[in-house]
Amino acid sequence: MSSTQSTDVLARPGSRLARRRAALGSFVGTTIEWYDYYLYGTAAALVLGPLFFPDVGGAVGVVAAFATYAVGFVARPVGGAVAGHLGDRVGRKVVLVASLLTMGVSTAAIGLLPTHDAIGVWAPVLLVLCRLLQGFSAGGEWGGAVLLSVEHAPTGRRGLFGAIPQMGSAAGMVLASGGFWLTRTLTSDEAFLAWGWRVPFLASAVLVVVGLLIRLKVTDSPAFTALREADATAHRPVAEVLRRNRRGVLLTTGMRLGQNGAYVLYTVFALSYLTNHVRSDGADVGLLAVLVASVLSLAATPLWGLLSDRVGRRPVYLFGAILTAVFTVPAFLLLDTGSTVLIVGAVVIAINLGHDSQYGAQGAFFAEQFDNRTRYSGASLGYSIGAVLGGGLTPLIAASLLAAGGGSPWLVAGYLSFLAVLTTISAACARETAHEPLDGYAA
Repeated sequence: MSSTQSTDVLARPGSRLARRRAALGSFVGTTIEWYDYYLYGTAAALVLGPLFFPDVGGAVGVVAAFATYAVGFVARPVGGAVAGHLGDRVGRKVVLVASLLTMGVSTAAIGLLPTHDAIGVWAPVLLVLCRLLQGFSAGGEWGGAVLLSVEHAPTGRRGLFGAIPQMGSAAGMVLASGGFWLTRTLTSDEAFLAWGWRVPFLASAVLVVVGLLIRLKVTDSPAFTALREADATAHRPVAEVLRRNRRGVLLTTGMRLGQNGAYVLYTVFALSYLTNHVRSDGADVGLLAVLVASVLSLAATPLWGLLSDRVGRRPVYLFGAILTAVFTVPAFLLLDTGSTVLIVGAVVIAINLGHDSQYGAQGAFFAEQFDNRTRYSGASLGYSIGAVLGGGLTPLIAASLLAAGGGSPWLVAGYLSFLAVLTTISAACARETAHEPLDGYAA
């Protein structure tokens, strides 16, 4: 038997090697996907306004840049529905390969776009089209990556395995923030605006090739493979999950609001806020804070997932949601001091305790709300719709509330607390699923 054949036997569905490949493929793929996605958020806070919307400066320019950021979130439910249908019909792997390619092409294209000075109004139009493709891709990525990992998980470890692809979010943010920080450090302000900001976007092409080489070796889970071989997959999974398990979709949507809203507020909006309202080098301090929190998230996220295997999904999720609700005012008080140490501390508390506790338990918690026939569709819809309402609109709403409050952040803080309260209610209404079989309607 050749070494290749031997490896294929060892990697059969359900084997230890197949589990490791599923976890690694999910992590690497989501890392690259979120690197691409977060690049846009960082760029929207730092450079896209003057480059693509030069006719509307100041606060209006920031709002315009964040509006294009929100467009990507609007496309996510569409991507989630399409990917959910295909993922529940033909398999998780093929959809994940397609989503990675789509994200890579659209991100690299942003790095090649001419600015408003070169082609006028067509520059923001093309920017929005690329952002729509990013959103469409992200809508299908999360559900497939998490399901591949969770469905391969051994008994009693679904929380941990579900947290592994969630680590890709932190790793992607490390790469995106680190890439922008390094580029800003190595170039002058003029060079950064002229061409430096493009480098992290163009680097995506290299990362996508690496991700594809790993993801192509992943196999679908034994449960889904058996379902497909028995020709028992749902013919219209999106319609079926909305008909039979609307409650699961509503609860997962609600559980995304405060979690995603907090992450976007502290990692995207805060960069603009610190620069325009706290200190002149606020973007650099904000990037440092996000970078530190993201590195810590690489360790914190799987630990929260593992804890959810021990004590349950709901207690862990409720801890994060309640902390997010009560910490918004103290967080802005710390940001407003202008102290580098206190700014980093505020972001670390908000992200590594408030956000990561929810995000670490989320992969398994969401997957467990749906049965095998409609799991991709249901989890993707709840995740993507919640991302639009909780994350996609947050920078735009926050920038508008900040302007309405005359630069005071308290309306922004109140808005995030409101989202977190809705998430708390949703998590409290969800049944505990950590120790139930994966199949069956758990919501």
